[in-house]
Amino acid sequence: MKKILSKIFKRKKEPLPTRITSDTVAEHRERILAGGRRFKYPIQYARHKLVINAILISLIALILVVVVGWWRLYVVQSTSDFIYSITKVIPVPVASVDGQSVLYSDYLMKYLSSIHYLVNKEQLNLNSADGKRQVTYVKQQSMNDAIADAYAIKLAGEKGISVSDSELELFLVLQRQSNGTEITEQAYQAVVLDYYGWSPSEYRHVTKNKLLRQKVAYSMDKDALTLSNGLSEILQADSSKDFKTLAEATPARGSAKAVYGVSGWVPKSNQDGGLTTEAAKLEKSQMSSVIKSSIGDGYYIVKLIDISDDQVSYEYIKVPLTAFDNMLQSAKDKNKIDKYINI
Repeated sequence: MKKILSKIFKRKKEPLPTRITSDTVAEHRERILAGGRRFKYPIQYARHKLVINAILISLIALILVVVVGWWRLYVVQSTSDFIYSITKVIPVPVASVDGQSVLYSDYLMKYLSSIHYLVNKEQLNLNSADGKRQVTYVKQQSMNDAIADAYAIKLAGEKGISVSDSELELFLVLQRQSNGTEITEQAYQAVVLDYYGWSPSEYRHVTKNKLLRQKVAYSMDKDALTLSNGLSEILQADSSKDFKTLAEATPARGSAKAVYGVSGWVPKSNQDGGLTTEAAKLEKSQMSSVIKSSIGDGYYIVKLIDISDDQVSYEYIKVPLTAFDNMLQSAKDKNKIDKYINI
């Protein structure tokens, strides 16, 4: 018992501290630093492990975001404003045409704009049977339009065609003109937002793609240009020729075919690709030269029938553009168009 108690209460003799001198100061400093290292190194090891864990958690979160985003886009096919905002930042494709990606954001921009108009201007109930049919139709139209824009971008790159900022600005200025006066840019943007739900940047983007597509379509369709110039030469040589008879009798050139039409009485400010503006400059029974429509649907020759203070009436021969549409259809027939969502 005494031995046990003696072991319990036995005190360890501690060495007396040595005196610090100039000769032993280095030894004492090292001893103190060594005592601190046992606290420092475990913290370093914990910090290293914390960084690794943070990286792993970030990777897992990123993978989850990608998986959820893919599911929302390509399985659920969400068309919400939030998803549209995401696609504007991350350029994911919704389809491809002959190797050219079709941006999901372009598809949703067109779709949401059409739905905005139907709901706010046509008072369409999207949950009704008719509403659901129209939603499906709008989706198909928006997809086809986005594919056509992407194909035009591809062809424009191959042909060196582009739309400059000055061309875009000129077109926007002409769009804001009505009845000889120009409404302010702010007022016009308010109208665009009200009818189509587009911001100024979105409207500029859509308009630029539209102008580029027109340029590509005109540059490709040599047959339409040749045919319209030939018709103009015939009419200039004999102005008494009847427009309708000439259009119906003129044989097609390639896929280009002349068609006849009459405008009826339309206001001088009529937005018809510049035809009314040109007709208003003519005398009765006078013909124009070949007009390149600013809405990109073909070449026209117009003859003024009658004119009043604020209206005009004219007849015309039109040579529609077909080369671009035919080439796009050929790409579809050859299975060069892949859609990543089912509509």
